Amino acid sequence: MLSVFQAALDCLLIADPRNKCESVFALQQRFHAEKIDLANTIDVSSIITPGRPELPKLVPPQQVPKRKLATEEGRIALIHAIAHIEFNAINLALDAMLRFQDMPNEYYQDWMRVAFEEAQHFTMLQKRLQQFGYNYGDFDAHNGLWEMAMKTRDSVIARMALVPRVLEARGLDVTPGMIKRLENCKDFETVEILKIIFEQEIGHVAIGSRWFKYACERIDLDPEETFQELLKKYMSGELRGPFEIDARKKAGFSSIELQALQNV
Repeated sequence: MLSVFQAALDCLLIADPRNKCESVFALQQRFHAEKIDLANTIDVSSIITPGRPELPKLVPPQQVPKRKLATEEGRIALIHAIAHIEFNAINLALDAMLRFQDMPNEYYQDWMRVAFEEAQHFTMLQKRLQQFGYNYGDFDAHNGLWEMAMKTRDSVIARMALVPRVLEARGLDVTPGMIKRLENCKDFETVEILKIIFEQEIGHVAIGSRWFKYACERIDLDPEETFQELLKKYMSGELRGPFEIDARKKAGFSSIELQALQNV
């Protein structure tokens, strides 16, 4: 039987991006081929840093240079920034699998799927960078996604609310605009990659919505009220629209939750 938590940890701790993606692809195949073991839990209290390469250099978000998409360098920097998000998303999905060890079987199947698709996204973006003569790590990046993972490591409710449904859902808001701007620059290869990512990210955020609601309801919390409370606690003043309403509805947001986002 496949020991889910140990397998997810093994992948999480791999630093080399290519090796991490290949290990995630192999683990996904095992999920389909083997029975999974949720009985052998592991201690995750000491896991505060995932495996990641020495580069990119991690800097505060305000120190990440902003470049114009009208230039090739600006487009390359954008691709690198998205690749960094996708690499972090692999680690976040793996951490969601091993951090919370009392969820139903379907929870781990869902997050395995997310890890697999995020690894596919990263691989596509890395290949696109290489077509320009660059690699992941050639630009500075920030660590905001993983920092939120650590802030929510003790609560599956907070994790599902704030990582997939807030930080990762931000991609649903900004990606359509990026696609239009890249189309104007005639970078159609990158556009096709972003279209794939956008459609699959709706599903990833929907998985966060599903398990957020499940985790709330099993302890008799109202999901909509809880989401508003978590937004006020963790995100006050840090969320700005506009929000891609149709995509967020597809991803499981209610009208009340969308209103809460706009009021933060």
